Amino acid sequence: QVQLVESGGGLVQPGGSLRLSCAVSGITVTAHTMGWYRQAPGKERELVADITGSGNTNYGDSVKGRFTVSRDNAKNTLYLQMNSLKPEDTAVYYCFPTVWARVGSAQEYWGQGTQVTVSP
Repeated sequence: QVQLVESGGGLVQPGGSLRLSCAVSGITVTAHTMGWYRQAPGKERELVADITGSGNTNYGDSVKGRFTVSRDNAKNTLYLQMNSLKPEDTAVYYCFPTVWARVGSAQEYWGQGTQVTVSP
């Protein structure tokens, strides 16, 4: 029923850019605060950016000024524009409703994520 399909990752040099997409079905993106999360090997999953149902955006300190979260309501799709990438940004990136992540529900709906690797 609910599908969250991330795409757009890849290998990029430090200082480069990537644009991630999250195709959402089964839920409407404007009905939830949608978050972008990342998880690097050996680290906990981290919320890096989110956008509320009203369109307000929030960013983690480590990405503020470099990343921009947006959505296309008509396409029910979430985006993450990543600029000035650093090796520390290397991780698998996921999209997920923040309330679901917070309460630990709907775990079966976490997607495969998309790998971002920042390396010279």
